[in-house]
Amino acid sequence: MVVLVTGSSGQLGQSLQHIAPNHKAIQFVFCTSSDLNITDIAQCHAVFKQYQPNYCINAAAYTAVDKAESEPEKAYAINVTGAKNIAEVCKAYNTVLFHISTDFVFDGTQKSPYTEEDLPNPTGVYGKTKLEGEKAVQQTWEKHYILRTSWVYSQFGHNFMKTMLRLASERDTISVVNNQIGTPTHAVDLANTLVQLIAVDNQQPTTPNFGIYNFSNEGQCSWYDFAKKIFEVNNIQIDLKAIPTSSFPTPAQRPAFSVLDKSKIKNTFGLSIKNWEACLV
Repeated sequence: MVVLVTGSSGQLGQSLQHIAPNHKAIQFVFCTSSDLNITDIAQCHAVFKQYQPNYCINAAAYTAVDKAESEPEKAYAINVTGAKNIAEVCKAYNTVLFHISTDFVFDGTQKSPYTEEDLPNPTGVYGKTKLEGEKAVQQTWEKHYILRTSWVYSQFGHNFMKTMLRLASERDTISVVNNQIGTPTHAVDLANTLVQLIAVDNQQPTTPNFGIYNFSNEGQCSWYDFAKKIFEVNNIQIDLKAIPTSSFPTPAQRPAFSVLDKSKIKNTFGLSIKNWEACLV
């Protein structure tokens, strides 16, 4: 089985490379943006022709949430045009597509966890382009799984956990927002889940469960709670202050509440999902 991964230098891509040795039956093809620029349809076709993948995990994305506000064209090119290109070549080669999306497709005004049926209403460029990317995939190729995830972190790439650990080495005091609620997702957990879903799809090709699914770790917390736990498990003593979002203005508006309901993915695939705190230990 050949599984092609786009955006392999990102957090999820590196996490998939980390677990790849555990899955000898899968021939992973890891493509960085240099190997495969998803905004270039001709290059997409050339790479797919070379490797003939059974599955594609599209982990390539423009994820700089604040920067997207001043670079909308670039975000659109990668998150929308790129997603459509990948869906088109997947259709051409009958490749099942796993496309990664985000909790930012929601506005965060809801008080209960978001299900796959809740109406998206993104507030910023990043969320809007990711939603348009989802639609492009849905309209282009039926054999797709769209996974919406949230607050991704890992030992790889740039993320909140690594930022907190870096700041703790530079400062005595750190202020973190305490009124944005969501769920941290360990990228390695997401990577393992994708491999599980591929295995299920491969075993049941006659009854596929294509569509949109939510995946994050279990539980919920604020960014302040997340930072507190990060310092706790790393035995770091620091003066951590809780502040409201209004005290930390950013170019892009963040959802105040973006916890994802995982009932659908758990019931459909029989998944057992770890609590976010257990992943940090």
